Amino acid sequence: MARTEQQSNEKYSGRWFWRYASPATFYPLAGTLEKICWIIAAVLTVIGLYLGLLRAPVDAQQGEVYRVIFIHVPAAWMAMVLYMAMAFWCFTGLVLGTRLSFIMSHAIAPTGALMTVVALVTGSLWGRPAWGTYWVWDAKLTSFLILFFLYVGYMALAAAFDDKKKGDRASALIALVGAVNVPIIYFSAVWWNSLHQGPSVARAGGPSMAASMLAPMLILTFAFWAYCIAAVMHRVRTKIIERERDAAWLAEAVK
Repeated sequence: MARTEQQSNEKYSGRWFWRYASPATFYPLAGTLEKICWIIAAVLTVIGLYLGLLRAPVDAQQGEVYRVIFIHVPAAWMAMVLYMAMAFWCFTGLVLGTRLSFIMSHAIAPTGALMTVVALVTGSLWGRPAWGTYWVWDAKLTSFLILFFLYVGYMALAAAFDDKKKGDRASALIALVGAVNVPIIYFSAVWWNSLHQGPSVARAGGPSMAASMLAPMLILTFAFWAYCIAAVMHRVRTKIIERERDAAWLAEAVK
């Protein structure tokens, strides 16, 4: 007989994972993380935009338009990272049966979809002056568009079931199958002849960008990380309230 979540929690009560796999335990922690990350995101965004828009030099080849990378690159990175995080929590939910795992994956999906849209839009704005067109059916762009559809498909399938548990399992399969698209996105500019430039930060020999350009991009990357964590934690708390509305602990926690 499959072990229930409560039995698992009792058996592994000394392990941090099982302690925080309970919605009741994670709810206050998520609130603390949310507050901290909103502050970090705001501070780093101001610093990063100041350095990127006002202090970084003009690119010798692309001119001022290159500054879109300060938004485009962090958003693209986060879109891929969040999808892998969503797939991880789906896998954890299927294997271990923890309620919080599926709550986490559902909370991640909207923010991941938002990051994908931001990356696609800013990439198009960058592509017009760089390539002469807003869109090409390039391997990297096409696989990134597929990533957006995977996010939308995941959310749509999860919402299509009245039985939340069935929706959790069905949508988890989409997330896991779609995870193969993430390495395709990352390596597509290397594997195929692509208009999109190859890696300029994580590459052999070190970053090809000047330090004055790389610094604001990395600062804004951390700002995006903090924003995404804060947004996900906020949504996690909302979903915990939705799913645990009848739990005795919830009335005390939301006071």
